[in-house]
Amino acid sequence: MQRVKAMCHALQHGGPDDEGFFADENGLVFGHRRLAVIDLSQNGHQPMADFSRRVWITFNGEIYNYLELKAELLALGAVFNSNTDTEVIIQSYIYWGTGCFAKLRGIFAFGLYDVQNSRTYLVRDSMGVKPLYYHILNGTLSFASEVKAFKAAGIVTEENPAWRMRFLAFGHVPEPETTLKNVLSLRKGTVLCWDNNKETFNISSYSNNIVSDTINNATDARDAIGAALRTAVKRQLLADAPIGVFLSGGIDSSLLTLLAAEQKHEQLKTVSIFFNDKAYNEAAYQEKVNSLIVGQKHAHLIEQHHFNQHLPGIIESMDMPTTDGINSWFISKYAQQDGLKAVLSGLGADELFGGYPSFKRISLLKSLQQLPSAMLNAAGYLLGDRYKKITYLAHSGPLALYLAMRAIFTSTEVAKLLNVDEKQVNQVLYNADSLPDKMLSDKQLASWLETNLYMQNQLLKDTDVMSMSHGLEVRVPFLDEDFQQVVHSISPHLLFDQHQPKKLLIDSFKDVLPEAIWNRPKMGFSFPLQQWMSAHTQISNEEFYTNGYAKSVIRNFRNNKVHWSKAFTVYLTRLHA
Repeated sequence: MQRVKAMCHALQHGGPDDEGFFADENGLVFGHRRLAVIDLSQNGHQPMADFSRRVWITFNGEIYNYLELKAELLALGAVFNSNTDTEVIIQSYIYWGTGCFAKLRGIFAFGLYDVQNSRTYLVRDSMGVKPLYYHILNGTLSFASEVKAFKAAGIVTEENPAWRMRFLAFGHVPEPETTLKNVLSLRKGTVLCWDNNKETFNISSYSNNIVSDTINNATDARDAIGAALRTAVKRQLLADAPIGVFLSGGIDSSLLTLLAAEQKHEQLKTVSIFFNDKAYNEAAYQEKVNSLIVGQKHAHLIEQHHFNQHLPGIIESMDMPTTDGINSWFISKYAQQDGLKAVLSGLGADELFGGYPSFKRISLLKSLQQLPSAMLNAAGYLLGDRYKKITYLAHSGPLALYLAMRAIFTSTEVAKLLNVDEKQVNQVLYNADSLPDKMLSDKQLASWLETNLYMQNQLLKDTDVMSMSHGLEVRVPFLDEDFQQVVHSISPHLLFDQHQPKKLLIDSFKDVLPEAIWNRPKMGFSFPLQQWMSAHTQISNEEFYTNGYAKSVIRNFRNNKVHWSKAFTVYLTRLHA
């Protein structure tokens, strides 16, 4: 029990509203920290059980179709004690067994204990929005929503020896690995079944992602997208606590804001960030969208001194080192200050509709991958820092393509930074099994890589960690399971336009989205970090670093020859030395 209490204490930032524990006579213990969003009463206290105490659950997330499932269950004779979605999961399991997991639509990670069958199930949502980590040793299963909980409770203190290699290459620690030895991330759309008597387990997929007949007609595609996204936004606005929208001023957040305004009318809150630096300031676009809605609009200026002041807290909030998440930390902080418990985010649209440069570059990179490795290594050396990543193409396969597009450092540089052999680095980096299992077109492959590697390992993970550090839940309508099914049923030649990124999404909402929002250069949710980190006294201080190659990286960064992500990566590596 003491270890579970220590884990809950480490996670209290994500569940500031309540705490609860359950223990049985066989040594099973569940702990829970609650962020109350649906049914704010004490009826939502967790861990929760049914009337007969046959099933117990500790649940993180939201089930968006819980009212529909509840209606079905009531018709079958189920009895409810609350208005929570948590209780719907319990009753779903009682009436439908493990088949209920595929019926759930939402963002979730939960542990469910079936007392009668002596089974514990760990279940993660099909898009991997909510994290779930586990550790198995000496017949004991431990799990938590953040890696730091295992360390705080003394369950695991030994580091994963290879995490720095992965971090320096990817800019994050890719799933299923973590920074701790034998602490793993449960794959999205899977369930871990633990036999409490035999102390054995198996992991299986529960997702039933059956794609319908392909949509080949542009009008049908636009109609399907329009209807499905409106449905996703409507059900993801369901909350008993205050909910709003992150509004950056880009296509995706602007569209969600306008669709949410159709549902919420005058109650909608938007939260935005702006800068004095014109190159990063999207205030004009935010104001354009805000002028079209009725509601409370909150805009926050962020400057260098805010970055300096809060960087220690941002790094402390990171569950594992990452080059991403600074933007999510700030906007989550302000959303929480503005009184919100949940927000909608535009994350996921770029991956679905071809919004990244990778969709145009991947064909060229695949062609380069056919060149002799000696030629690629020489080219990477001669072309300078910006093009060093081309050396990854000396390896075959999709992962090499991804690293050529997204890596922070090359394997040669990683070896220099850690004083290890480059062969060792490559063995670690290419030891990955999360690669597509079917033939894909170039643009489909780009979408797969951006979704399953970049978004999954970096954007989703960092968004959840940084928002939960402020007791805020981020919802992602573009990752709604039913919306995803619709998009994946559309023929690739309609889904990805050769000339205009996200054209199909834009065309589907031409009546909603102002041209000033979609007919402009893409900015992304970016901060002026090149300038801010250059002016940061410790990040840019060459003497802070002990490794010779790290010193040269910082020297080049100060001379504006290296991107801030490299400087920040070596900085975080130094902090965790």
